[in-house]
Amino acid sequence: MFISAIQYLLRPIFGTFEREEFKKFLRMGLTFTFVLGAYWTLRTLKNSMFGVLIGPTLQPMAKIVSVAILIPIVMLYTKILDYYSREKAFYGISLFYGVMTLVFAALLGSEFIGEASDAVIAARTGTALYGTRILGFAWYVFVESYGSLVIALFWAIASDTTLPDSAKKGFSFVVALGQIGAIVGPGYICSLPRLLGFETGALAVAVSALMIFASIAALKFVMSATPKELLVSFHGKNEAVVEKEQEPGLLEGFWLLIQHKYLLGIFGIGFFFEFIITVIDLHFQTMAKATYSGLAYHEFWGNYGSYVNMVAFACLLLGVSNITRYLGVMVALCMMPIIFGGAIFGFQTYASLTFLFWLMVGSKAINYALNGPAQKQLYIPTTHDARFKAQAWIETFGSRVSKGAGSGFNMYLNPLQQSLGKVAGAARHVQLFSVIGYSIVVVWFFVALFLGKTFKKAVDEKRVVC
Repeated sequence: MFISAIQYLLRPIFGTFEREEFKKFLRMGLTFTFVLGAYWTLRTLKNSMFGVLIGPTLQPMAKIVSVAILIPIVMLYTKILDYYSREKAFYGISLFYGVMTLVFAALLGSEFIGEASDAVIAARTGTALYGTRILGFAWYVFVESYGSLVIALFWAIASDTTLPDSAKKGFSFVVALGQIGAIVGPGYICSLPRLLGFETGALAVAVSALMIFASIAALKFVMSATPKELLVSFHGKNEAVVEKEQEPGLLEGFWLLIQHKYLLGIFGIGFFFEFIITVIDLHFQTMAKATYSGLAYHEFWGNYGSYVNMVAFACLLLGVSNITRYLGVMVALCMMPIIFGGAIFGFQTYASLTFLFWLMVGSKAINYALNGPAQKQLYIPTTHDARFKAQAWIETFGSRVSKGAGSGFNMYLNPLQQSLGKVAGAARHVQLFSVIGYSIVVVWFFVALFLGKTFKKAVDEKRVVC
């Protein structure tokens, strides 16, 4: 009765589910709650701890460094998928990240190289400060890799066990449930150290590790309790032929990506979003660091992460997913560049911390609520290797390349400010970004149009794209 009542209440928002189908997405949503809760807690602490240990001005360099380091990590991930099933890969990789998160919690809480306060770091010797900087960069890359690999692997499993009609309503529901973890994680867990009298955010990192371990148990529950007929993949009439053309290897996912326009298009819409948001994010982080310090700085980022996911959750409850259900994936994808054209205009026009806070919250939220579920559906009419290996390259390498490109543009700001003066240089930076940003928005729209049309044709004809 309880399950039926929830189904009835959610029907206008997400659509009509069969009873077992609804229970499947509830279980997947529980798993995603732990995955996203851990990720968003770590992500907010990634920014704040990096800012405390090193300073936000070096974050563009950290983004670029992460691109090079993550390439061999993705290659290793690809090899793991050749030897282990999708579920075992998730269990093993998540276990590794859970253990390493506990290790980082111990290091970040250390009085020798960890973070305590800006004053303590400034008083340290050169040797200790050098160790702290290494820890800051290692921490940044570690969190980046977790967000890329584990979230990508979760969605690869979801798209590999869900048919298109079911995904149209179910994926948005899973995202909505995941937002609960993403709200609680940064909003409350990041506040625990202050509430319990700790001097560092290491406790919040340790709690994140527990959520990672919980995600392993939750996925086991999904795979054991869900009827096998609800864990089937989309198979196209041409799938066997397409799979024979794919050559195995460490770079298989990368070669698939560059050989198919469809996968390059998926890479493109992720690149466009990340590039634009990375440029705006540096201005946002610099203003925040100038305003807050210490644990208050951690809490600011925790509140930011919580608000992003609360707004995304509200959008989903208000029926944003109906855009995809009734108007299709193409419309959902094409709305994003239009929305971001408005975001660029706002960035051009206003320059306060409060405005940038809400601009970033709104931009991230609509990406998670509208673009995310639609983008994950694009992988359904593809082969197994495209879903798992190519998606890993897109989510990990592709995301880092786009952030690296945005960071490279941001690094241009420092010499520009030195030559023109801080105020004039920043204004010139914004003007250059606006020209590039509006150009990206136009290209983004046509790429989204191509992806939407290709996806619909593949599903209608029951064929895989690549």
